[in-house]
Amino acid sequence: MTEETQGFEEKPDVPSGATPDEAAQAASPSGEEGAAPAGDEAQTAPQAAHTAGLTAQLDQLRTALNERTMDLQRLQAEYQNYRRRVERDRITVKEIAVAQLLTELLPVLDDIGRAREHGELVGGFKSVAESLETVAAKMGLQQFGKEGEPFDPTVHEALMHSYAPDVTETTCVAILQPGYRIGERTIRPARVAVAEPQPGAAPAAPKEEQSAGEESGGPDEG
Repeated sequence: MTEETQGFEEKPDVPSGATPDEAAQAASPSGEEGAAPAGDEAQTAPQAAHTAGLTAQLDQLRTALNERTMDLQRLQAEYQNYRRRVERDRITVKEIAVAQLLTELLPVLDDIGRAREHGELVGGFKSVAESLETVAAKMGLQQFGKEGEPFDPTVHEALMHSYAPDVTETTCVAILQPGYRIGERTIRPARVAVAEPQPGAAPAAPKEEQSAGEESGGPDEG
């Protein structure tokens, strides 16, 4: 009888001349090869959790970026509104300062106007007066008020009142003091004498009808 030797494991055949790696691969049991997929699954779960964490962080960063972008846009809009408000206030303050300065000059301009009416605006005084009027005009000062124009209580101040047969409406018949404005802003109304139609008088015919009657030669003689 042949007796089996106890305590010795059967080793696979290793070809002669094989490298140590090939010998180790040949000597490894087949059960270890079958366990490899279980190890891959064990490594995939942590990787998936890590990927999910990165995705959540990315979403948080995107949300924070959107919030900061909206904050920046809101700040830019507020800054633009602030700039427009400051510019508007600056223009308003400038207009008020110019109006106050020119208001103080109105009595001087009135004296110049009276001197011109009386023929006293001559020599060096005339040159200085015209220079002052030019500077005031460059600053936006405009004079208004003429005889014969309809009375407008928004720009005229009536100091004298009378009746006249040759007017069809309340009319400025004399300019006592000219009015002045800067742009659309009136800094002094024109002070005028006004005349109204005679009470109970028939309204005068329009000038166009009067001209037509004069051209036709008037009524025929019988």
